Amino acid sequence: MKKNMGNLDRITRIMLAVVFAALYFTEITTGTIGLVLVIIGGVFLATSFISFCPLYTIVGINTCPKDEE
Repeated sequence: MKKNMGNLDRITRIMLAVVFAALYFTEITTGTIGLVLVIIGGVFLATSFISFCPLYTIVGINTCPKDEE
């Protein structure tokens, strides 16, 4: 897998995952919406740790700087 995510993108995804988890575990969002947010947060964390987003490949987006590829 070739990296297609830059540092700003990775940091943003990690921050969103933390916010989604906090909303769920403090019971601000519950039920189906809460579970969907937790799952999306998990996907965000996984893709940020491997610096690769499959959806970016399909759409043709690359936020990774040229020297990191």
